[in-house]
Amino acid sequence: MMTIRKSNERGHAEHGWLDTYHSFSFADYYDPQWAGFRTLRVLNDDLVMPGMGFGAHPHQNMEIITYVLSGQLEHKDSMGNGRVIRTGEVQYMSAGSGVRHSEFNPSQSEAAHFLQIWILPDAKNVKPRYAEKSLSSAPTGKFHLVASKSGRDNSIAIHQDADLLLARLDSGQKVAHALADNRHAWVHVAEGEIVLNGKTLSGGDAAAISREAHLELTATKPSQVLLFDLN
Repeated sequence: MMTIRKSNERGHAEHGWLDTYHSFSFADYYDPQWAGFRTLRVLNDDLVMPGMGFGAHPHQNMEIITYVLSGQLEHKDSMGNGRVIRTGEVQYMSAGSGVRHSEFNPSQSEAAHFLQIWILPDAKNVKPRYAEKSLSSAPTGKFHLVASKSGRDNSIAIHQDADLLLARLDSGQKVAHALADNRHAWVHVAEGEIVLNGKTLSGGDAAAISREAHLELTATKPSQVLLFDLN
């Protein structure tokens, strides 16, 4: 079973300094049909204008993953981490028992385009932690494991039985993913256009998938695709 979530059906807010789309209920956007999918709670598609950003604010009991599609984002947090993450880089922060952080676009000329992902943790009030992973030189035409419960295959270890995979695809390239029994998938097209099990998805589109054992994705344009394999 596949349910398509079209890009233009997402929540949208334009704040001048921030242009953001919400795949799930977030802030002032509420849709009871799209309050999350399994343990995936937030997937925001953010464009932050040059020199702008989010001031220091708190988080608690959430697994937070940021993937930069273009530009750069400067992160500072109460754990003492300070880093500029750039195009193709992933940042992870387990908010756990509580953390404060800020995110700013340090460029004075280029907008920062990134996805911010929240996954519900499987344990509360754990010690906050931080990690990074670069996919800027990851080869096209295959899935790369970004995050997993165990941190297997050099992925980022997170507090949830969830795999996050990323595929960068040239036009015509194909990838496949086997979905185990009682597992579910959320496929988000960050950029480009793909055909997923016969359905065409463009940038910003997504699909919620259950009770399908095999997923096949073919890029009809150069694309980036995130796949969440969830319990």
